[in-house]
Amino acid sequence: MNNSISSIPFGDYSIYNGNLRDLSLVDKTLINTINQYSYCIGETDAAFKNALQGSDILLPDGMAIVAAVGLLEGKKIRKIAGADFHQFLLEDLNQKGGTCFYLGSSQDTLQKITARLAIEFPHVKVQSFSPAYTAEFSTLENTQMVAAVNSFQPDVLFIGMTAPKQEKWAFAHKEQLDATIICSIGAVFDFYAGTIVRPNAFWIKLRLEWFIRLLKEPKRMWKRYLYYGPVFIKLILKEKLKRIFKSKY
Repeated sequence: MNNSISSIPFGDYSIYNGNLRDLSLVDKTLINTINQYSYCIGETDAAFKNALQGSDILLPDGMAIVAAVGLLEGKKIRKIAGADFHQFLLEDLNQKGGTCFYLGSSQDTLQKITARLAIEFPHVKVQSFSPAYTAEFSTLENTQMVAAVNSFQPDVLFIGMTAPKQEKWAFAHKEQLDATIICSIGAVFDFYAGTIVRPNAFWIKLRLEWFIRLLKEPKRMWKRYLYYGPVFIKLILKEKLKRIFKSKY
C-alpha cells in the first residue's frame, strides 16, 4: 500500500481511515472494499485475501468492520460504502470532464447506467463492456476485457462482477489495464442502474442498511448476514481474546 495513504492495521489488512476528500488519486491506484462477508471469505480463499491485501486503498464498507476496528485496534473510522465512493468519483469526473468505464453486469444494466449518467453527469464520457457470465474467464475473454478498457483509456475503471471474482480479476490484471483508478464496486452497478434500490438515507444513518437489504432480498442476502455475521463475530472475538492472552503472558 502507498505509504502516503492514511491507513491503519486490521488483522492482516491495512484499512483506509481518512475521508474521501483526502484522497490523492493521480497514479494508478487499485481500490477495493472490505466488509464482514469479504473478511470471512478471505479466511478460506487465499487468492481473494491476497487480492484484498494487494489493494492500494482498502475502504471499510460496513458497520461490522468499523466496529471490529474499534474493538481490536481502538481506532474510530468511518464506513465508506462503495456507492458513496462511486458518487464521489463521478462528481469529480464531471467537474474535470473525465472518463469512466463500467466493466461487468448485463448489457441492459449498463445501458441504464449510461442513460442516467447522461442526465446527472453530462460532462463524463463513458463506455462499458458486459463480459461473459461465467465462474471463470478464459484467456480469450480476459484479453477481450482488457482490450475493451484499454481502447478507451479511462480515468476510472469501475468493475462490477460480485466478490470475490471482481477483486481477484482486478488484482490479476492491474498492470495490464490502462486506467488510472481501478475499483471494484459490485452491487453499485445495480444500485445506480435502479435494478436494485439501495435503502434510503434514513436507514443508512441508523446503520441498518444491511437489515433493509436483507428484507428486500432474503434469498440472496441471508447467508451474507445471518450466516457470515456470526462467523465474523466469532473470528473477531477469537482475535481479541488471543491479544488479551498474549498481553498478559
